[in-house]
Amino acid sequence: MNKCIEYTINVHGRLLQLGTPQVMGILNVTPDSFFAGSRKQSEREIAERANQIIAEGGSIIDVGAFSTRPGADEVSVEEEMSRLRKALPIVKREQPDAVISVDTYRPEVAQMVVEEFGADIINDVSEGGITGIVDTPLEKEEGEYPAIFQMMGKLKVPYILMSVQANLHDMLINFSKEVQQLRDLGAKDIILDPGFGFGKSIEENYQLLNDMEKLQVLDLPLLVGVSRKRMIWKLLDINADEALNGTTVVDTIALMKGANILRVHDVKAAAEAVKITQMTLRA
Repeated sequence: MNKCIEYTINVHGRLLQLGTPQVMGILNVTPDSFFAGSRKQSEREIAERANQIIAEGGSIIDVGAFSTRPGADEVSVEEEMSRLRKALPIVKREQPDAVISVDTYRPEVAQMVVEEFGADIINDVSEGGITGIVDTPLEKEEGEYPAIFQMMGKLKVPYILMSVQANLHDMLINFSKEVQQLRDLGAKDIILDPGFGFGKSIEENYQLLNDMEKLQVLDLPLLVGVSRKRMIWKLLDINADEALNGTTVVDTIALMKGANILRVHDVKAAAEAVKITQMTLRA
């Protein structure tokens, strides 16, 4: 068992302590996310979901405007920005003190949400542009550093770097190189996400879960997002709607392996898992 390391990140001048794991609640302003319960498009739905995340024990609201599920349709930059321009003022109005993360891999979208709306964290599921929507490579970028890395160097807000590598060996090599690039550019407060469900078989996901504490050698906070993913429901021969119990089991294992942030659909269950594992580790 690995205790959660006492990391702190700076969110626009406020210090968020990660020594006690934090729960990030998912708010998808999309029509096609894989879990129907996370899709919120009307003003009322967005407001209710933002309030629910905080009421159930979340401290971070992760707003996404495109789906990364396999087979999802590409969303234009303009459409992604339009969805976020609608959602973020509602979230800020309802929960002005919440930490707001935006799930995007596009530098221009990251710039817009930080500069126009004061978003606190950028959550990039592309490993710095290796892939956009799942299994869809982005066009090759010009220059020594990925464009999103260059933008994070300018924005200076916390950045979640997710891996699409299939095994721990390749993940550690890539993370080491990418973290150094980000630091060279002046990026602050890097958070690592092993990327469960991205570029990995079911067996590879569980091997990575078993070895996850080894990522602590990089001395950076770890985010885990397994909520209702295929690695759970396929293994259990159920569907995503039935995968809450399995999600909580995997989240609990991840916490015991040192996860600092859980990204989830079901905030109450995750917050309870945090309380129980923290008590266990203290004991």
